[in-house]
Amino acid sequence: MSLAAIFVFLLVSALQLLDRYLDLARKSGGLSDEQIKVRLEIKQLLKEADQLSTPSTFAQAAKLKRLAAAKEKELAKMQEHDLKGKQSLYDKYTKFLSVTKVIIYAVLVLCFWSTPVTAVPQHLLQPFGKMFSWRCVDTATGNVVVGILPWLFLTSRVSKMLCQKLGFVLVRP
Repeated sequence: MSLAAIFVFLLVSALQLLDRYLDLARKSGGLSDEQIKVRLEIKQLLKEADQLSTPSTFAQAAKLKRLAAAKEKELAKMQEHDLKGKQSLYDKYTKFLSVTKVIIYAVLVLCFWSTPVTAVPQHLLQPFGKMFSWRCVDTATGNVVVGILPWLFLTSRVSKMLCQKLGFVLVRP
């Protein structure tokens, strides 16, 4: 296998990895320190309200519950505001990554259009060998010659599958 094939695979894998990381980061969201603090305050207020269970402390417990409900509304507004900002940021990064992918793929196609990326034994590509080789066979070795377009297709599918299977590595607490 040639170095060009390995280089293309690593480049495509890196792009797929970045895409998967952005997707997982968008889904996971994350809480800010201020949101965590408000959540702890809400839990503390509810805990105090639950401890006040006698009839003489009913008014105080109701007041604590109303305060906790107000804090929950405040937390919901904070999360909504953060979500809008993060979504717009993720959308910008996703668009930038898409444009970068198109440019890199175009450069790779231009660089390797007239030369084969790799030559592999015929049995490795069966039953689709003729489709991936565009019916080109290296006469000296008998290996199937693979061009850039089929190689980009294969490497993008393989790297996308690897990123999906190994996505848990990207999201570590």
